[in-house]
Amino acid sequence: MNDLQTNLFRTISFWAFFFCFPFLFGCQFEKDDSSAILIIGGGTSGISAGIAAARQGVSTVIVENTEWVGGMLTAAGVSAVDGNYNLPGGFWGEFRDSLINYYGHTDSLKTGWVSNVLFEPSIGDKILKTIASQEKELTILFKSRMQSIHRENEKWTVTIETPDGLKVLHPQIVIDATELGDVARQCGVPYDIGMENRDETGEAIAPEVSNHVIQDLTYVAILKDYGKDVTIVCPPNYNPEEFACACENGLYKKCDSSTVLWSKEKMIEYGKLPNNKYMINWPIFGNDFYLNCIEMSEKEREESLKAAKDRTIRFVYFIQKELGMNTLGLADDEFPTADRLPFIPYHRESLRIHGSVRFTLNHITQPYGQAEKLYRTSIAVGDYPVDHHHGRYFAPNKLPKLNFYPIPSFGVPLGVIIPQQIKNLIVAEKSISVSNLVNGTTRLQPVVMQIGQVSGLLAATAVKEKKNIEDVSIRTIQRILLSEGGYLLPFLDVKKEDPLFKPLQRIGVTGILQGAGKREGWENQTWIRAKDSLLWSELTGLKDVYPFIKIKIAPEPVTLQELVELIGGIAEKEKISVNEEYSFLAQKVLERYNFSFNPHEIVTRSEAALLIDQLLHPFEKEITIQGNFKN
Repeated sequence: MNDLQTNLFRTISFWAFFFCFPFLFGCQFEKDDSSAILIIGGGTSGISAGIAAARQGVSTVIVENTEWVGGMLTAAGVSAVDGNYNLPGGFWGEFRDSLINYYGHTDSLKTGWVSNVLFEPSIGDKILKTIASQEKELTILFKSRMQSIHRENEKWTVTIETPDGLKVLHPQIVIDATELGDVARQCGVPYDIGMENRDETGEAIAPEVSNHVIQDLTYVAILKDYGKDVTIVCPPNYNPEEFACACENGLYKKCDSSTVLWSKEKMIEYGKLPNNKYMINWPIFGNDFYLNCIEMSEKEREESLKAAKDRTIRFVYFIQKELGMNTLGLADDEFPTADRLPFIPYHRESLRIHGSVRFTLNHITQPYGQAEKLYRTSIAVGDYPVDHHHGRYFAPNKLPKLNFYPIPSFGVPLGVIIPQQIKNLIVAEKSISVSNLVNGTTRLQPVVMQIGQVSGLLAATAVKEKKNIEDVSIRTIQRILLSEGGYLLPFLDVKKEDPLFKPLQRIGVTGILQGAGKREGWENQTWIRAKDSLLWSELTGLKDVYPFIKIKIAPEPVTLQELVELIGGIAEKEKISVNEEYSFLAQKVLERYNFSFNPHEIVTRSEAALLIDQLLHPFEKEITIQGNFKN
């Protein structure tokens, strides 16, 4: 290279650097990425959303801060799943089945008493990565984070900091799957933090005055039995009385009489995992920690969370030193972190967006008695009680008592993931539009995993149909979920493998036949009562769909012939044209599902649901986000 060429090269290089520098070298990486969907956060909802969207054939990118996927299930170490043991629907069911295949049997997951599904966090991460690796349309950017996001002229511009430098992406739809709702907050979505008052939500057990109090978080510890003394050095500021009331021990005499004290063996076996490991996520004077870091900067969070880590380390030392379990130490084959603690804490609560609807406790306890018929828009199910952790708050006695508040099982409405004001943004994880009370049950892993799946399906459908997310048909999303083995409503008496599952789910979300919720021991249940005889008084839901019909409101059973005549009359008014008599069509439908056709016999609720579904197709009627029928 001669002097002229050298000087020219230097000049070009200088000006290239000069113009790029103000944009943090953006010109080196800036390109219009072809991925249609961008998911910020590869946690429990994020990985589910990414896999669901990619399976619809839509290019998808997940941005994940750590080197693991799965969030609270894996990277936070909460590998003891709460709830939905009898409702293994959708991607949650697929993940559970993968764990069963890995460990060999359903009973192989029942190693501790807190859950029926326990596993090693590292195995959960590997399983999720294996499933994700099969999706050609899915890309995961590990050790990456969102630097900025804005929307202008109906176009997203998102800058991502990756190990290879900055990337500027222009997705059609963004999904906030962060642990604390960071994307929604940066985009200006209205939100709440803490407890609403009872006048605002109408919930009788909500506090009289709103507050900013959120649930305790936890830095989980995964312990391993090394078979030898592995006691750590006494941590700074250690005082055994800090944990004296965690279980029965020589110090517990000072505990409040209302505190339930388990034996130390029971405490350790609470979260026992396969292969002689133990998940330490103990709420009773254990390693829960109160910290509201939702609106903090990343640096502020990192600094504040050190205290939560320190508490967990002190608790580990307490277990080793005071309880005499000195062969248990932090597992060296779980988290590839310097301190052997999880990548992230277990955040039980986030900000909660103002969504298209707000799901409250009243929608759960009395779903059919609300002005909004949100059960018709259901896209995920849950069956865990309202469980709030406030033991480490400085004044827990001033808060409502919410330990395992009983509720029926429930369906989560689609509108909770669609924020107000911001177009083509979906909000998942724990930041959905629910009340503070309801967050105590929707925050649990199976529900969050289903919410992630639906977020991915909604985004992918919007891209494929070239629509904004709020314009996508709710029934389309519900139809896809049913095809993927998902539950819309938590009916226990018809399993997803049963041929009647889809018809009963479809009729359930029309409200024509209603489920009955109840509490059975520790279980929260809902039953469609499929085998019970149908009464005329149970058909009043038909009038919401077909206002012109007349039904006698009486507790009298309905015969098959009477039901067929009713269906025929509705079909005539609806102008549903058929080529055969309705009695003959009904006979064919029933025989196809192995029911006999006896016109004068009393019809069962499952037979009625089947005939109404197959002959009238009320599920095809479109609904609004509030659950009202259109037109």
